[in-house]
Amino acid sequence: MPCSSAAGYFTSDIDLAYADREALDTALKSIGFEKEGRYWVHKGLKVVIDAPASSLPGQDSPIEVIELGEGLQCSIIGIEDLVIDRLNAFKHWKSEIDGEMVELLIRRYRNDLDWSYLEKKAILPENDTLSEILELKTKIGL
Repeated sequence: MPCSSAAGYFTSDIDLAYADREALDTALKSIGFEKEGRYWVHKGLKVVIDAPASSLPGQDSPIEVIELGEGLQCSIIGIEDLVIDRLNAFKHWKSEIDGEMVELLIRRYRNDLDWSYLEKKAILPENDTLSEILELKTKIGL
């Protein structure tokens, strides 16, 4: 999602969850990121990193583990949580671009999504997006 900073416009942001905050801060600084408030900004790459949590939300949240080589791994939130996040932006903030993104994500990953988890998250009061999920499923032919 694009974001801006006092230093200018940035093309993307990355949300991280990392247990050892001090090690993360050291690593980001060593590769050229600078701390601006709660964000780490790399002006050359035009990337912003936010590390708001030390762990991923919910024990049952789907995650994907990416092997980075040399024994390093990175855990990424599942597509289901991304769908819910974007669907919330569409419904509650009237963000049409997020609505389009949700439809594209569901079309692309329709066979890989954990629909049970997705519907369970959508029904939560803080999301309240189950009707939108069901409407998209019908639209896509699921």
